[in-house]
Amino acid sequence: MATDQINLGVDIGGTFTDVVLEADGDLHTTKVLTTYAAPEDAILEGLSTVCAKAGIEPGRIGRIIHGTTLATNALIERRGAKTALITTRGFRDVIEMRTESRFEQYDLNLQLPEPLLARNHRYVVDERIGASGEVLRPIDRADVEAVVDRVAAAGYDSVAVGLIHAYANPAHERLVREVLAERMPDANVSISSEVSPQMREYERFNTTVANAYVKPMMEAYLGRLAGRLAEAGVTAPVFLMHSGGGIISLESACAFPVRLVESGPAGGAIFAAHIAARYGLDKVLSFDMGGTTAKICLIRNRTPKTSRVFEVARTYRFKKGSGMPISIPVIDMVEIGAGGGSLAHVDRLRQIRVGPESAGSEPGPACYDHGGQRPAVTDADLVLGRLDPDNFAGGSIPLAPANSEKALAAHVGDQLGLDSRSAAFGISEVVDENMANAARVHAVENGEDLSGYTMIAFGGAAPLHAGRLCEKLGIDRMLVPPGAGVGSAIGFLRAPFSFEATRSVFTRLTAFDAEAVKSLIAEMAEEATGFVRSCDATAAISSELRVYMRYSGQGWEIPVDIPAADAADPDPETFRTLFERDYEALFGRLVQGAEIEITVWAVNATTEPPRATAIRARDAGTPLEAAATRTLFDPAVGDTIPAGQFDRDALSEGATVSGPAAITEAETTIIVPSSRIAVRQPDGCIDVLLRESEA
Repeated sequence: MATDQINLGVDIGGTFTDVVLEADGDLHTTKVLTTYAAPEDAILEGLSTVCAKAGIEPGRIGRIIHGTTLATNALIERRGAKTALITTRGFRDVIEMRTESRFEQYDLNLQLPEPLLARNHRYVVDERIGASGEVLRPIDRADVEAVVDRVAAAGYDSVAVGLIHAYANPAHERLVREVLAERMPDANVSISSEVSPQMREYERFNTTVANAYVKPMMEAYLGRLAGRLAEAGVTAPVFLMHSGGGIISLESACAFPVRLVESGPAGGAIFAAHIAARYGLDKVLSFDMGGTTAKICLIRNRTPKTSRVFEVARTYRFKKGSGMPISIPVIDMVEIGAGGGSLAHVDRLRQIRVGPESAGSEPGPACYDHGGQRPAVTDADLVLGRLDPDNFAGGSIPLAPANSEKALAAHVGDQLGLDSRSAAFGISEVVDENMANAARVHAVENGEDLSGYTMIAFGGAAPLHAGRLCEKLGIDRMLVPPGAGVGSAIGFLRAPFSFEATRSVFTRLTAFDAEAVKSLIAEMAEEATGFVRSCDATAAISSELRVYMRYSGQGWEIPVDIPAADAADPDPETFRTLFERDYEALFGRLVQGAEIEITVWAVNATTEPPRATAIRARDAGTPLEAAATRTLFDPAVGDTIPAGQFDRDALSEGATVSGPAAITEAETTIIVPSSRIAVRQPDGCIDVLLRESEA
């Protein structure tokens, strides 16, 4: 990312839209409420605010990087286009049958997510490609035309094409697209061999359907955004953050909007990785808590963990397999409905439950005084003294504590015989334990022990809860970077341009053809580099090879990174050695005598990300005396106590604050528990550490 130009980062969340302007090394930030009916309205409002803060004209902006939850929300809320699926005869019900696995083995009332498309929206053509790409049953153009005519007569806006084994031979899918272009020129078309050219038809079909489902909406939104920016005098190109942690062009985003499903959270993980590199940290837990959701990601060796399948709209919290799989390159994280706007209630067992339903920005928590009647996490934080009602969101949103107390009493306290403060503490503990449990499960699934990790907390609500989360997880150190309230938007400005090309070419190491592998890698590198080159025509681009390998007979693979030298001169024994190293590290033992297979090949092309300046951390000094105090609920004593209140901007390098304390800034507040101290580091990070007496 060029540093000699003015860049704008924009993150649309479920509650707030975060806008960051970077000019001459300085960051100017703001948070505005998300405008659901027209998300571009909030962007223009935020753009105007940060430009005024920086004293520049919008026309001077050189580049805009945008991330959004719009595609995710459309999938969860089923607000996409009227979409049809054309598939191979006999495979019409794949997206409904799923993989037939039971993620909750003993639940007799197991509920699976409904498929995006009802059965009468799925059409079939008579054709068949074999697993090796051979044509087993030729496709008949007249048959395709008859099916397309039926689709056209039904008035679909978008069409997904997913034929069996099209990843191995896309000829039949391309013929269907050709007929669709002739007979339905105004319809959007997505074909699986381009959207997700990978084996496993359920994941591939579902991803293609999801792409087609959100494509018209995202094209319309991005078109409106470009038009509104032009009206405001902004001529800068717009780029989109994709779920894998890189940036793609507006045109690529319109063609593959499903790649934007986790774009906002991906920016947060990049932000945390940049901070980790600055402090030389190899084990980091990224904790991003906004208005609607909380995201937790493991970062090892300053690189976020990645995956090639992500689940949207899980029906069972923490249960893999209970959601809608999207097969795209994605930063691997766990996301739960635990944000500032998450709503609380008492269930039939008289237990407090929080989320996943959220008040969002309309009407918002009860304290927003916009008509919300039910208590949200923000209401609990306000009653517990963690928020200043006169200085929330930099004073732009005055809060009404009386509304919070009334909502807490009506929906929680009265039912459980608790006063509003005890009800608020109950809600806070439940949401914190939900997040802690999600972090524990995610760590166990990845074979990690969180006790040796450092937490990096950002997002508007994370610094309010991160200290308590560290206590629950046994984490001794937490960093809260500058601009934490808008961390994902800052992460957009730190991300490289990148694109990952994938192919499913089944290869046993005993039948490894080095020349064919070289040709495959070159083809994928050309595709991925071409996408990146469309974003930046002059930057140096590097590419990395990752293959997904398994023992013969296993159902799933593990990712294996292949060094550049070995990718240039592929050798089966090298692939075997690398696979066995990673497999043994993950599972503790090898499977002797079994054949080894490669199922998926992936080449990621990327520009060089901005280098992080190393920081030499300051040790704690003598704690400052607080000029002001506030009443803060302390979970350690179960009561309210006086706590020091500090202005983050007024803290000098090395300044030390002893908990309990609140460190305030425009976009968030850092709560320092009584078990911790906080040190202001040279780069502005607040370093929250366990007291030596507590260690």
